[in-house]
Amino acid sequence: MVRLTDDEQAMLGGRDGAAVARAMDLLLRYAEALGAEDFVTTNNVAGVPGSSPQWVKDYYAADGGDYRAVFSRFDLDSDDVVDVPVIQGFACHLQGGMDPDQWREMGMTEAAYANFRADEAEVAAHGVQVLKTCTPYLAGNVPVMGEHCAWMESSAVVFANSVIGARTNCEGRESTSAAMLAKRIPNWGFHRPEGRRGHHSIRVDVPVDSIFEWGMLGYYTGWAVEDAIPVLEGRIAAPSLIKHKHFGAAAASSGGVEMYHMVGITPEAPTVEAAFGGARRGERFSYGAAERRQVYERLNSIGDSRDVDYVMLGCPHASIDQIAEIAALLDGRHVHENSALWVFTSRAVKATAIASGHAAKLAAAGAKLMTDTCSAISQAVPPGTRVAAFDSAKQAHYLPAMMGIEGWFGTTAECIDAACTGKWTGRLD
Repeated sequence: MVRLTDDEQAMLGGRDGAAVARAMDLLLRYAEALGAEDFVTTNNVAGVPGSSPQWVKDYYAADGGDYRAVFSRFDLDSDDVVDVPVIQGFACHLQGGMDPDQWREMGMTEAAYANFRADEAEVAAHGVQVLKTCTPYLAGNVPVMGEHCAWMESSAVVFANSVIGARTNCEGRESTSAAMLAKRIPNWGFHRPEGRRGHHSIRVDVPVDSIFEWGMLGYYTGWAVEDAIPVLEGRIAAPSLIKHKHFGAAAASSGGVEMYHMVGITPEAPTVEAAFGGARRGERFSYGAAERRQVYERLNSIGDSRDVDYVMLGCPHASIDQIAEIAALLDGRHVHENSALWVFTSRAVKATAIASGHAAKLAAAGAKLMTDTCSAISQAVPPGTRVAAFDSAKQAHYLPAMMGIEGWFGTTAECIDAACTGKWTGRLD
């Protein structure tokens, strides 16, 4: 039985309007299914409210209007079409389906673009911040330690839980949209202290210091522990926001990790004992030279052609320092005529890249700086792509299978070389 406060009971009863009542009803059913006993209040929600392909809007066009019908049916699981009020708390929209300026280059149609713009206008009109990124913490949404959030996007969730110490489960479209209206989310999983304790341990026996190595370790971590909480210690050096970004994204992709502890590095793991919080310790894993090579070979096992048609960088979305590095690596070079280089980031970071001169350098070298999406979300690659290269273990894991192409994984420098020569020469030292 889920306990409701007087305020929650009033919302459920319609005090704040039909949409909020539907939101509370959905969240109540969600909490019951999870076995949660009550709710936590959240004022930080990240989702994709009301977004839909055009065929969904066409299907509901005669049912109370496009956005109202889609939000009511898809987001609130409501049998009735209700008016959607302006969001009163803080909420942001995550990544979308195309670049708002270079959608033609991505192969999108006029109709799809018009739908994209219409959805965005509705989102903004309803008080949702249009960040359009999988890295909201790089674009203005940075929760504090202990803050209860309701976030979608696996790589963002694992970052928020592990690096910041905020509290969120990996939510879906329906729960985040409902939370935007009711400012509640079921109190279970990572919202509770006992849900944040470590499960398994990983001893790191080889140096892990670069972004490339952090991504490899992340991929091994998810592979080893699946969806459990790992506690890592050993030869992990030079932590940074970007390295955590790549580690968490890889771990979430290969195994569904939503939180990890690194002893002496992440905020809830000053010691091994604190990371486990008194819980029984599970399996013990080791990451050494053999495991490192095994991960590399697994990430580079999709095909064997070294003729690279496409290089994709920015998964999760590139930070300004990563874009600066890409611009420096491209200095005096040009993307090969038989290849393409797309770099994905948020609108906020792109604005900084333009002001800093990095965007102009990318354009001069023949690269495209794109926002709002990535090739996996949009399922768009340059025409004729057969072989791609990535510096992201997450993208190397997903895109070849999604698009039926071959893929290579390596360092950012190796990817830039591939883009400029049309050939893959990366290797594991």
